[in-house]
Amino acid sequence: MELSVSFFVARSHSCVVPVVTARSDLKFLRKPLTLRKRSAIRAQVSDPSPCRETDDGFVLEDVPHLTNFLPDLPSYPNPLHKSQAYAIVKKTFVSPEDVVAEKIVVQKDSPRGVHFRRAGPREKVYFNSEEVRACVVTCGGLCPGINTVIREIVCGLNYMYGVDDILGIEGGYRGFYSKNTLQLTPKVVNDIHKRGGTFLQTSRGGHDTHKIVDNIQDRGINQVYIIGGDGTQKGAALIYQEVEKRGLQVAVAGIPKTIDNDIAVIDKSFGFDTAVEEAQRAINAAHVEVESVENGVGIVKLMGRYSGFIAMFATLASRDVDCCLIPESPFYLEGKGGLFEFVEQRLKENGHVVIVVAEGAGQEYVAQSMHTVDEKDASGNRLLLDVGLWLSQQIKIQHT
Repeated sequence: MELSVSFFVARSHSCVVPVVTARSDLKFLRKPLTLRKRSAIRAQVSDPSPCRETDDGFVLEDVPHLTNFLPDLPSYPNPLHKSQAYAIVKKTFVSPEDVVAEKIVVQKDSPRGVHFRRAGPREKVYFNSEEVRACVVTCGGLCPGINTVIREIVCGLNYMYGVDDILGIEGGYRGFYSKNTLQLTPKVVNDIHKRGGTFLQTSRGGHDTHKIVDNIQDRGINQVYIIGGDGTQKGAALIYQEVEKRGLQVAVAGIPKTIDNDIAVIDKSFGFDTAVEEAQRAINAAHVEVESVENGVGIVKLMGRYSGFIAMFATLASRDVDCCLIPESPFYLEGKGGLFEFVEQRLKENGHVVIVVAEGAGQEYVAQSMHTVDEKDASGNRLLLDVGLWLSQQIKIQHT
């Protein structure tokens, strides 16, 4: 059987879809896939009691607070009390006792399970707006929506809380000690949400906890907003630990940046919708190409390091995908029920097949085939092997 195998890569932040095409003789594959529980990004912190459990199985995974090590810190009425927009709302503020359950569905006699602090404005705050000097930094890879987040932090601090002194740290963590800062105002960030990338620039690595906290202390910064992924948030936890060690009144807020949507409890992470939308272009391109040749096989690799939400949502939205491979659901290539058998069956029935694969799927197979060892990038994340190119090669090898 002569096949046309096409490999497509979709990267939503750049909107680039390079296509590699090869021809080969071949036979072909699948296993039913299920979407499993998303894995949460969590950074370890130095809170003496981050996890509390009661007799009825209620578990609170708490977050650290300045009052943990500064118990006599004075509090102030929230400036939102004076906001006309909030004054008409009956319940403006989130209670300190409000929590969100990790699992929605539970059994009658089962433990209450894990809960998280509910986000939102509190009635009391621990900073006087006139004394706040805040800073914003972006770290790690790009993601749609970063500039929107920067803009909302700046405008929210200024318009809602009356904070005028906001700094932008350029170039990621190393920007704290190697670059000048940028003064941020609502006017400066007014239209940055219309641009791609990050207005503040970014980098991987460069995290030196002592240098960063020295710079925070020297500049008189007392609120730090850190936008980044798993490695970045681990760095944020180290910054908080050093702040606690020095007894500084500095709030460290981590804003998780993950296009993969792999955070528990929340509905969506920023950038996810854009990623799914852009993935449609790659899938559509693959479908057009494989329909145009005899026995066409299109393989589309999408982002998804540890979870397959982009791949699954793009597959469901497209309706042109025959098989979706994600990290949460193991699959195999050969034998009854394997991927090769499924592809061969679809080719006989339909004359073409489109496979979507998340970049983190099948990594164990690729590693065994290439005899590689785990490597990490500058942010400490495991470098993924190219499962899309490997899969296209395996399909060609199987049928040569």
